[in-house]
Amino acid sequence: MKKIALIALAALLLLPALAQNRQYNLYGVMFYNLENLFDTINANGSYDLEFSPSGARQWNHEKYWQKQHNMASAIAQITTPGTPDGPVLIGVSEIENKSVLDDLVRQPELKSRRYQVVHHDGPDRRGVDVGLLYNPRLFKVLNVTNQRLEKRYFEELDYEDQFSENFRTRDQLCVTGLLAGEKVSVLVNHWPSRLGGQEQSSYLREAAAEMARQTIDSLLHDDPNQGIIFMGDLNDDPQDPSCAKVLKGRRDIKDVDDYDDVYNPWWKILDRGIGTLAYKGGWNLFDQIMMTGYFTRYYDSKEKPQLTFLRAEVLNREFLKTREGDRQGYPLRTYSGGVFLNGYSDHFPTIIYLAKEVQH
Repeated sequence: MKKIALIALAALLLLPALAQNRQYNLYGVMFYNLENLFDTINANGSYDLEFSPSGARQWNHEKYWQKQHNMASAIAQITTPGTPDGPVLIGVSEIENKSVLDDLVRQPELKSRRYQVVHHDGPDRRGVDVGLLYNPRLFKVLNVTNQRLEKRYFEELDYEDQFSENFRTRDQLCVTGLLAGEKVSVLVNHWPSRLGGQEQSSYLREAAAEMARQTIDSLLHDDPNQGIIFMGDLNDDPQDPSCAKVLKGRRDIKDVDDYDDVYNPWWKILDRGIGTLAYKGGWNLFDQIMMTGYFTRYYDSKEKPQLTFLRAEVLNREFLKTREGDRQGYPLRTYSGGVFLNGYSDHFPTIIYLAKEVQH
C-alpha cells in the first residue's frame, strides 16, 4: 500500500496542472547530445583519426562499448510513473552514423523498448550527424526529409557576403508521424558552433534558424492542423537572436501565436541558473525543445483533448554529474584533457512532457 501511495504522489507531482478526476496519457520527448558517439573505424581521414585505435584518444572497442553502455544506461533511467517505458521520441546529435545508433538501441538496457532509428548522412566535415529514436508502439513514421544549410538562408538575413561555398554543417532532420493519433512533425538540429567567438559566428546560427523557421512555415502551410516539435543542440541560448528573433521562440506561453511563434520553455529555466552545459562557472542552455502553438492551446485548461505541453526539465541527474574537482556539478563527459573519464556526455539531456486526456 505504501508503494502505491508513493507512486500516486509522484504522479501528482509530475502532473500539477491536471485535474485529479481525469485520466491522461503522458508522452516524453527528449533531446540528448551524445558527445562524439563514434565507431572505431577511420572512415573520414584526418577528421576521424582521433576516434580510432591509432588516434590520440586510442578509441578502441573496449572504450566504444563502454560508451554505448553508459549512454544506454543514462537513457534507460529517464522514466516516470506516467512514462515507465521512457521517452517516446529521442532526438540525438554528435553521432557518426546509423550503425552507432543501431548498436545503442540494441544495448541490454534499451533492447526491450524496441526503439527504431531514423538517420541521414550529412555533409559535416567532422562526420557527425543528428538522428531520431522512436518507440514504434507509440509513434508511426509517415515521412522523412532532410534540409541542408544553403546560401539562400543567408540571403534572407542579408548575410550572403559571409557565406562560403566550403562551409559544411549538419543537415536538419524532419520526421513526420502519428503520436497518440495526431500528426506531429519533429525537427532535429545541431547548429554551427561558436568557433571564432559567439558574436562573430552568430550569423551561422541565425541562418540555421532561418532554415528551421522556413521548414516550420512550410509544414504549417501544407497542414495547419499538425503539431511541430523543434529540438537540437543550438549552440545558442533561448534569448540569443537565432532563437528569439529568427526562430520566433517566445519566453511566455501566453505570447505564442497558433501559426507563427514557437514556445521556448527553456528561457525561464535558464533564468533560474539551470543549464545543460557549463563553461568557466557559467551555464548555457543549448539543448532546447520548442513547439508550435498546437501544443499550448489547452495548457491552462483542465480539458486536454489533444496533445498538450505539460512541463520541461533539464535532466541533470546526479549520476550524470562530475562529483569532485573544479568541474564538480558539471556534466560527466567521456574525455577531459585527453583523459578517458568513462562518463556520459558534456551535455545534460532535456525533456518535455505532453499530456492527452483519455477518452472514455
